[in-house]
Amino acid sequence: MDWVVDPAIENYCQAMTSGESRLLAELAQATVARTRYPVNLSGRLVGQTLKMLVKISRSQTVLEIGMFTGYAALSMAEGLPDDGVVYACETNPRSIAIGQEFFDRSPHGHKINVLFGRALDTIPTLAAKTLDLVFIDADKKKYRDYLELVLPMISPNGLVVIDDALWKGKVLAPQEERERVIADLNRYIYQHPNLESVLLPIRHGLNIVQKV
Repeated sequence: MDWVVDPAIENYCQAMTSGESRLLAELAQATVARTRYPVNLSGRLVGQTLKMLVKISRSQTVLEIGMFTGYAALSMAEGLPDDGVVYACETNPRSIAIGQEFFDRSPHGHKINVLFGRALDTIPTLAAKTLDLVFIDADKKKYRDYLELVLPMISPNGLVVIDDALWKGKVLAPQEERERVIADLNRYIYQHPNLESVLLPIRHGLNIVQKV
């Protein structure tokens, strides 16, 4: 695994971050045991960051692009009011099935609405809705497409959170297409006249973007 920050510092940060719920811990364990790429799991630091952002922004409607086994979706659902909703886009039926097992056991699971299919196809079905927070963590090469698709749907002062925004540190000297796409997106956001952002070295990088 490539580290953006010193692993001892990251482990310390995780240890000093408020604990995840029992179900989230079980979901993380199930992801490791039952999937081929458990590294795709958002994990405790990212999950608790998202939960806090949902709470302090008083979000009601959240969109997640790239649900995987649902760790981030359930983290955000825990931060939503009882009538809030997370629309979670995912293309892998096996991942959806694992996530749904845990959603069904959680008192917050009723807030999660899974959208099966390519996000670029399913997101337009939400065009009439206003989104308070969007979490992007799917096909990196389509990150710019996702962002431009959701920006008109974001509420005033709404947030977009982009995962893997440092891509294991490789944005400093991008060589491969995926690395160049992410580096270009970070610069696009930085230069955009209607966006403000803060790029944080949390796990593989979180770019927190606000529409202004």
